[in-house]
Amino acid sequence: MENVVTWRAAAAATLHCLTGCAIGEVLGMVIGTAAGLPTAATVVLSVVLAFVFGYTLTMRGVLHAGVDFRTALKVALAADTVSIAVMELLDNAVIVAVPGAMDAGLDSALFWVSLAASLAVAFLLTTPLNRWMISRGRGHAVVHRYHHAH
Repeated sequence: MENVVTWRAAAAATLHCLTGCAIGEVLGMVIGTAAGLPTAATVVLSVVLAFVFGYTLTMRGVLHAGVDFRTALKVALAADTVSIAVMELLDNAVIVAVPGAMDAGLDSALFWVSLAASLAVAFLLTTPLNRWMISRGRGHAVVHRYHHAH
């Protein structure tokens, strides 16, 4: 059964997901750039940290609703995996595609503007996906079952 999901609700879910993604993405890019890691290693680090922080933020809310750790982990995996994967694919593709962005230092406007733009693109292009998933009871809709149940 398909539910009608507003763009506002989809944007809120995407913004929630983007928060964890952005923390991990920015941290990975900063660590990789500061350490002089190759582009591929920096991207891998950013993606791993985006998933860790994304899942952690979701789990925090679900655990607060009173469920056990294992259930909270399952909910986070079900709620966020597709959204985080798409966001990471998009934002890393954008920042890697900007000439010189990955080689620019942390003191470079090019680095920070490219990173901010990549996250904005990820948000804009992932919101319709999240709206579609929520309307089918998937993605972030899984988390709402726990927020409203307790």
